[in-house]
Amino acid sequence: MSKASELFSYSSLVHAIAGGCGSAVAMSALFPLDTVRTRLQLEEGKTSRNTFAIMAEVYKQEGFVGLYRGLLPVIESLYCSNFVYFYTFHALKRIANEDKSVLRDLFFGMVAGSVNVMTTNPLWVVNTRLKMQGAKLQGNQHNTSRRYKGIVDGLAHVGREEGLTGLWSGACSSLILTINPAIQFMAYEAMKNQLQNVYGSQQLNSLVVFSVGAAAKAIATILTYPIQLVQAKQRHGHNYEGLPQKAGLFSIILYIIR
Repeated sequence: MSKASELFSYSSLVHAIAGGCGSAVAMSALFPLDTVRTRLQLEEGKTSRNTFAIMAEVYKQEGFVGLYRGLLPVIESLYCSNFVYFYTFHALKRIANEDKSVLRDLFFGMVAGSVNVMTTNPLWVVNTRLKMQGAKLQGNQHNTSRRYKGIVDGLAHVGREEGLTGLWSGACSSLILTINPAIQFMAYEAMKNQLQNVYGSQQLNSLVVFSVGAAAKAIATILTYPIQLVQAKQRHGHNYEGLPQKAGLFSIILYIIR
Protein backbone atom coordinates (compact mmCIF):
# COMPACT_ATOMS: atom_id res chain seq x y z
CA MET A 1 0.00 0.00 0.00
CA SER A 2 1.38 3.45 -0.96
CA LYS A 3 2.09 6.23 1.53
CA ALA A 4 -0.65 8.36 -0.05
CA SER A 5 -3.27 5.64 0.43
CA GLU A 6 -2.09 5.22 4.05
CA LEU A 7 -2.56 8.95 4.60
CA PHE A 8 -6.09 8.98 3.13
CA SER A 9 -7.21 5.69 4.62
CA TYR A 10 -10.57 4.48 5.89
CA SER A 11 -8.96 3.68 9.25
CA SER A 12 -7.82 7.29 9.73
CA LEU A 13 -11.31 8.51 8.82
CA VAL A 14 -12.89 6.18 11.40
CA HIS A 15 -10.49 7.41 14.10
CA ALA A 16 -11.28 11.03 13.18
CA ILE A 17 -15.06 10.54 13.30
CA ALA A 18 -14.82 8.59 16.57
CA GLY A 19 -12.55 11.23 18.13
CA GLY A 20 -14.88 14.03 17.08
CA CYS A 21 -18.01 12.27 18.32
CA GLY A 22 -16.40 11.21 21.60
CA SER A 23 -15.23 14.74 22.39
CA ALA A 24 -18.64 16.17 21.49
CA VAL A 25 -20.44 13.74 23.83
CA ALA A 26 -18.00 14.44 26.66
CA MET A 27 -18.31 18.22 26.27
CA SER A 28 -22.13 18.03 26.15
CA ALA A 29 -22.18 16.09 29.43
CA LEU A 30 -19.73 18.37 31.25
CA PHE A 31 -20.35 21.75 29.62
CA PRO A 32 -21.32 23.61 32.84
CA LEU A 33 -17.91 22.69 34.30
CA ASP A 34 -16.21 24.05 31.18
CA THR A 35 -18.23 27.26 31.53
CA VAL A 36 -17.04 27.65 35.14
CA ARG A 37 -13.44 26.94 34.13
CA THR A 38 -13.51 29.63 31.44
CA ARG A 39 -15.01 32.19 33.82
CA LEU A 40 -12.38 31.50 36.45
CA GLN A 41 -9.65 31.86 33.84
CA LEU A 42 -11.00 35.23 32.71
CA GLU A 43 -11.62 36.73 36.14
CA GLU A 44 -9.02 39.15 37.44
CA GLY A 45 -7.64 39.33 40.96
CA LYS A 46 -7.65 36.65 43.62
CA THR A 47 -10.62 34.35 44.03
CA SER A 48 -11.23 31.39 46.31
CA ARG A 49 -14.72 30.51 45.12
CA ASN A 50 -15.28 26.82 44.50
CA THR A 51 -16.71 25.26 41.37
CA PHE A 52 -20.21 24.49 42.63
CA ALA A 53 -20.59 27.91 44.27
CA ILE A 54 -19.85 29.52 40.89
CA MET A 55 -22.32 27.22 39.13
CA ALA A 56 -25.00 28.19 41.66
CA GLU A 57 -24.15 31.87 41.18
CA VAL A 58 -24.37 31.63 37.38
CA TYR A 59 -27.71 29.83 37.64
CA LYS A 60 -29.07 32.47 40.02
CA GLN A 61 -27.91 35.44 37.93
CA GLU A 62 -28.40 34.12 34.40
CA GLY A 63 -30.65 31.09 34.71
CA PHE A 64 -30.12 27.60 33.30
CA VAL A 65 -29.16 29.07 29.92
CA GLY A 66 -26.13 30.73 31.51
CA LEU A 67 -24.58 27.35 32.27
CA TYR A 68 -25.06 26.20 28.67
CA ARG A 69 -24.47 29.45 26.78
CA GLY A 70 -22.56 28.78 23.57
CA LEU A 71 -22.96 24.98 23.75
CA LEU A 72 -23.87 24.39 20.10
CA PRO A 73 -21.01 26.48 18.60
CA VAL A 74 -18.55 24.81 20.99
CA ILE A 75 -19.75 21.32 20.01
CA GLU A 76 -19.49 22.18 16.31
CA SER A 77 -15.99 23.60 16.72
CA LEU A 78 -14.86 20.80 19.02
CA TYR A 79 -15.98 18.18 16.51
CA CYS A 80 -14.12 19.93 13.67
CA SER A 81 -11.04 20.42 15.85
CA ASN A 82 -10.84 16.82 17.03
CA PHE A 83 -11.64 15.48 13.58
CA VAL A 84 -8.61 17.34 12.20
CA TYR A 85 -6.43 16.29 15.13
CA PHE A 86 -7.29 12.58 15.20
CA TYR A 87 -7.20 12.22 11.42
CA THR A 88 -3.74 13.82 11.20
CA PHE A 89 -2.36 11.93 14.21
CA HIS A 90 -3.51 8.48 13.15
CA ALA A 91 -2.56 9.03 9.49
CA LEU A 92 0.99 9.97 10.52
CA LYS A 93 1.09 7.07 12.95
CA ARG A 94 0.09 4.58 10.23
CA ILE A 95 2.68 5.96 7.82
CA ALA A 96 5.75 6.25 10.04
CA ASN A 97 5.28 4.56 13.41
CA GLU A 98 4.78 0.88 12.77
CA ASP A 99 7.09 0.03 15.68
CA LYS A 100 4.75 1.96 18.07
CA SER A 101 7.45 4.25 19.47
CA VAL A 102 6.15 6.40 22.33
CA LEU A 103 8.55 9.24 21.46
CA ARG A 104 7.39 9.20 17.86
CA ASP A 105 3.79 9.34 19.10
CA LEU A 106 4.76 12.45 21.07
CA PHE A 107 6.18 14.11 17.97
CA PHE A 108 3.22 13.18 15.77
CA GLY A 109 0.86 14.44 18.46
CA MET A 110 2.56 17.84 18.34
CA VAL A 111 2.43 17.93 14.53
CA ALA A 112 -1.27 17.01 14.55
CA GLY A 113 -1.91 19.66 17.20
CA SER A 114 -0.14 22.32 15.12
CA VAL A 115 -2.24 21.48 12.05
CA ASN A 116 -5.35 21.66 14.23
CA VAL A 117 -4.40 25.07 15.70
CA MET A 118 -3.68 26.70 12.35
CA THR A 119 -6.97 25.50 10.85
CA THR A 120 -9.43 25.95 13.74
CA ASN A 121 -8.06 28.76 15.99
CA PRO A 122 -10.56 31.39 14.69
CA LEU A 123 -13.44 29.12 15.72
CA TRP A 124 -12.16 29.02 19.31
CA VAL A 125 -11.65 32.80 19.46
CA VAL A 126 -15.31 33.31 18.58
CA ASN A 127 -16.44 30.47 20.85
CA THR A 128 -14.76 32.00 23.89
CA ARG A 129 -16.54 35.29 23.24
CA LEU A 130 -19.89 33.64 22.55
CA LYS A 131 -19.66 31.70 25.80
CA MET A 132 -18.88 34.84 27.80
CA GLN A 133 -21.60 37.06 26.30
CA GLY A 134 -23.53 38.52 29.22
CA ALA A 135 -21.22 36.93 31.78
CA LYS A 136 -20.45 38.91 34.94
CA LEU A 137 -16.76 38.46 35.65
CA GLN A 138 -15.17 39.73 38.85
CA GLY A 139 -12.57 42.42 38.34
CA ASN A 140 -12.75 42.17 34.55
CA GLN A 141 -13.28 45.46 32.79
CA HIS A 142 -13.05 44.01 29.29
CA ASN A 143 -15.74 45.37 27.01
CA THR A 144 -18.23 42.58 26.34
CA SER A 145 -20.95 44.78 24.82
CA ARG A 146 -20.51 43.18 21.39
CA ARG A 147 -23.13 40.50 20.76
CA TYR A 148 -22.50 37.80 18.16
CA LYS A 149 -25.37 35.85 16.61
CA GLY A 150 -23.28 32.74 16.01
CA ILE A 151 -19.94 31.47 14.75
CA VAL A 152 -20.24 32.90 11.23
CA ASP A 153 -21.35 36.30 12.52
CA GLY A 154 -18.55 36.26 15.10
CA LEU A 155 -15.90 35.33 12.53
CA ALA A 156 -17.09 38.15 10.26
CA HIS A 157 -17.05 40.77 13.04
CA VAL A 158 -13.69 39.77 14.51
CA GLY A 159 -12.13 39.56 11.05
CA ARG A 160 -13.48 42.97 10.07
CA GLU A 161 -12.72 44.77 13.36
CA GLU A 162 -9.50 43.04 14.48
CA GLY A 163 -8.12 41.51 11.31
CA LEU A 164 -6.23 38.25 11.02
CA THR A 165 -4.39 38.91 14.29
CA GLY A 166 -7.74 38.96 16.05
CA LEU A 167 -8.90 35.71 14.48
CA TRP A 168 -5.66 34.02 15.45
CA SER A 169 -5.45 35.52 18.95
CA GLY A 170 -3.83 33.00 21.26
CA ALA A 171 -2.40 31.00 18.34
CA CYS A 172 1.10 31.17 19.83
CA SER A 173 -0.17 29.83 23.16
CA SER A 174 -2.16 27.18 21.32
CA LEU A 175 0.89 26.06 19.35
CA ILE A 176 2.85 25.65 22.58
CA LEU A 177 -0.13 23.76 23.99
CA THR A 178 0.22 21.14 21.25
CA ILE A 179 2.45 19.51 23.84
CA ASN A 180 -0.74 18.89 25.91
CA PRO A 181 -2.38 16.21 23.74
CA ALA A 182 1.10 14.95 22.92
CA ILE A 183 1.82 14.42 26.62
CA GLN A 184 -1.66 12.93 27.03
CA PHE A 185 -1.16 10.40 24.24
CA MET A 186 2.35 9.54 25.36
CA ALA A 187 1.21 9.01 28.97
CA TYR A 188 -1.84 7.05 27.79
CA GLU A 189 0.14 4.74 25.52
CA ALA A 190 2.85 4.22 28.16
CA MET A 191 0.35 3.37 30.93
CA LYS A 192 -1.73 1.17 28.61
CA ASN A 193 1.34 -0.75 27.44
CA GLN A 194 2.43 -1.31 31.03
CA LEU A 195 -1.01 -2.62 31.97
CA GLN A 196 -1.08 -4.88 28.93
CA ASN A 197 2.27 -6.31 30.00
CA VAL A 198 0.78 -7.01 33.43
CA TYR A 199 -2.43 -8.59 32.09
CA GLY A 200 -0.69 -10.38 29.23
CA SER A 201 -2.91 -11.20 26.27
CA GLN A 202 -6.08 -10.30 28.19
CA GLN A 203 -7.84 -7.31 26.67
CA LEU A 204 -8.22 -4.27 28.94
CA ASN A 205 -11.83 -3.57 29.88
CA SER A 206 -13.53 -0.24 29.19
CA LEU A 207 -13.29 0.97 32.81
CA VAL A 208 -9.51 0.50 32.86
CA VAL A 209 -9.13 2.26 29.50
CA PHE A 210 -11.35 5.11 30.73
CA SER A 211 -9.30 5.47 33.94
CA VAL A 212 -6.01 5.45 32.04
CA GLY A 213 -7.32 8.12 29.65
CA ALA A 214 -8.52 10.32 32.53
CA ALA A 215 -5.18 9.99 34.34
CA ALA A 216 -3.25 10.85 31.16
CA LYS A 217 -5.40 13.94 30.57
CA ALA A 218 -4.95 15.06 34.19
CA ILE A 219 -1.17 14.82 33.88
CA ALA A 220 -1.15 16.83 30.64
CA THR A 221 -3.51 19.50 32.04
CA ILE A 222 -1.53 20.06 35.24
CA LEU A 223 1.72 20.47 33.33
CA THR A 224 0.34 22.95 30.79
CA TYR A 225 -2.35 24.83 32.73
CA PRO A 226 -0.58 28.25 33.03
CA ILE A 227 -0.40 28.44 29.24
CA GLN A 228 -4.08 27.45 28.98
CA LEU A 229 -4.88 30.37 31.29
CA VAL A 230 -3.09 32.84 29.00
CA GLN A 231 -4.68 31.26 25.94
CA ALA A 232 -8.20 31.92 27.30
CA LYS A 233 -7.36 35.55 28.07
CA GLN A 234 -5.88 36.14 24.61
CA ARG A 235 -8.87 34.61 22.85
CA HIS A 236 -11.25 36.70 24.93
CA GLY A 237 -9.42 39.86 23.87
CA HIS A 238 -8.16 41.01 27.28
CA ASN A 239 -6.54 44.43 27.50
CA TYR A 240 -4.10 44.95 30.37
CA GLU A 241 -3.05 48.31 31.77
CA GLY A 242 0.59 48.92 30.90
CA LEU A 243 0.72 46.17 28.26
CA PRO A 244 0.30 46.43 24.46
CA GLN A 245 -3.18 45.60 23.16
CA LYS A 246 -1.93 42.31 21.69
CA ALA A 247 0.50 41.39 24.46
CA GLY A 248 2.53 38.23 24.02
CA LEU A 249 2.46 35.02 26.03
CA PHE A 250 5.38 35.72 28.33
CA SER A 251 4.37 39.35 28.94
CA ILE A 252 0.96 38.19 30.17
CA ILE A 253 2.48 35.44 32.33
CA LEU A 254 4.79 37.96 34.03
CA TYR A 255 1.84 40.37 34.45
CA ILE A 256 -0.26 37.67 36.15
CA ILE A 257 2.62 36.72 38.45
CA ARG A 258 3.12 40.35 39.47
